[in-house]
Amino acid sequence: MAYLSNESGSPQIWIRDLATGAARQITTLTDPVGSVSWSPTGEQLAYSVLPGGGLNTQIWVMNAAGSGARRLTPGGKENNGFAGWSRDGSAIFVDTNKDNPAARDPALIQVATGAWTKLASDKGLNSIADMRGDRAVVGRLLGRGDTNLYLIDQRTGTETLLTPHEGKAETGWGDLSPDGRTVYVISNVRRDRQAFGTISIGPDGKPGPIRYFAQRTDAVAEGAAMSEDGRKAVLVWNVGGRSELAWFDPKSGRVRPGPKLPFDLVGAGDFTADGRSLALVGSGANRTTDIYLVDTATGGIRRITESRHDGVDLTTLVRPELITYKAHDGLALSGWLYRPRASTGPVPVVFNYHGGPEGQARPSMSPDAQALVATGIAVFAPNVRGSSGFGKTFMAMDDRGKRVDGVRDIKATTDALVAKGIADPTRLGIMGGSYGGYMVMAGLTEYPDMFAAGVNLFGVVNFETFFRESEPWMAAISTTEYGDPATEAAMLRSLSPIHKLDRIKTPLFVLHGANDTNVPVVEAEQIVAAMKARGVPVKYTLFPDEGHGWRKTSNRVRSTTEIVGFFAEHLRAVATTSSAAPR
Repeated sequence: MAYLSNESGSPQIWIRDLATGAARQITTLTDPVGSVSWSPTGEQLAYSVLPGGGLNTQIWVMNAAGSGARRLTPGGKENNGFAGWSRDGSAIFVDTNKDNPAARDPALIQVATGAWTKLASDKGLNSIADMRGDRAVVGRLLGRGDTNLYLIDQRTGTETLLTPHEGKAETGWGDLSPDGRTVYVISNVRRDRQAFGTISIGPDGKPGPIRYFAQRTDAVAEGAAMSEDGRKAVLVWNVGGRSELAWFDPKSGRVRPGPKLPFDLVGAGDFTADGRSLALVGSGANRTTDIYLVDTATGGIRRITESRHDGVDLTTLVRPELITYKAHDGLALSGWLYRPRASTGPVPVVFNYHGGPEGQARPSMSPDAQALVATGIAVFAPNVRGSSGFGKTFMAMDDRGKRVDGVRDIKATTDALVAKGIADPTRLGIMGGSYGGYMVMAGLTEYPDMFAAGVNLFGVVNFETFFRESEPWMAAISTTEYGDPATEAAMLRSLSPIHKLDRIKTPLFVLHGANDTNVPVVEAEQIVAAMKARGVPVKYTLFPDEGHGWRKTSNRVRSTTEIVGFFAEHLRAVATTSSAAPR
């Protein structure tokens, strides 16, 4: 098994012998590795490398022993994504903006020669989902929350739209059946919540409508994987934030429940070549992220890796509870509460807003949350309107000018936890990363008397500079979510916290990566300069070797330590336990 581990301090490639359990690290790069995949023959590994932790990802191949490494992408500032191997192992699938910074073109790279074949050009953000013969299924992101699948003939370049729809809808997965006559999808076309379905391809190459074979009213389809022979598939459901498995038999169309999982969240899944076992990445709020092997016949689950957690007793970590409440307009909202075990009555609370904005707060391992809880500070991770996991109607409720309602959810969230007797209104903090950082700045400017401290991690503060300085492809897909700077500049200006910084009186801590091209560092610099000019307390940490988020262990430890120290100082928390957060 090939996998990534940050045991050495940065994500690198490891190989583990499943028979003996012996593991060895085969890359020792200065830069983090983003992904790794065996070739179908098992002779080579393809992997992505993130220079400086940024998005100018480069794709490499090497032999299974870890030698003979060759870069297949240009190696400059262009962004490249790795999407898999061709079934014969002769080529890899990539998406790249090397020829147009505002697009991500789908392409094949011949591993032996390095020759490129593009399947489409200048048509938005694309990724190859699967390919059989000369036919490829390509996913294309039209805008945030709006995707299509296309069937592309490599020889002619002819595109066939597989997922026509009105308004916003998302379709993914895109595996082809062995005969090439069926495309398996996850979609919310003609429905609110994503479900599992199929698209039949006629003899003339024309697609039929999506026919859903597995759908739930209490969950959204989240992920899937098909065995190489096309005889079985695993389906992953997101049930209010936790993962559940189901098995699918494509021949009979039967769906049956999968095994009960010993963890809350499922990551990537991959079948062994014979289809007898399924490898899953499993994690949870009170357990490390590890790889598990599932016997597809019996449902038995065996943990393959044991991530180190030196000095941390996992039994002391808190598993969050789901809290529900209402927004100002009666909309049902929810979030996950990490509460100190020994707490009684109202306690200091840090509200941690997720990114996206289409992200979702889930019961995951959060070193920041666990370290704050260990210091006597509760953490609440809300899913305000605009979050994913609750259907496309809910996710669209903060689009464009409706973003003001998402910001109003900050007050509703705070008021709800105070009213429930959980939060001490005099000791409240707010934090978040990326779009969550925007929510921090919106909260501090719209409700300047609400919070005693704020932590903004690589957040947007000025939509004008975001659209101008971000990657052109990122700006292009963001207009349907935030607004079009060419036609809605006034609205974007009114939604930008940068123009209301004079309202802030709350001590602020800003953290950013110097190599961040999603939310460029100019966003942090504007805030810090304005706060210093006004004499408002501001702390600033810039990581020179990171991009959009932290990958190196040393930086993650420093970030968590400094964040906890900042909140402990300003929320006047008293330590209730000596347990530490895992790395």
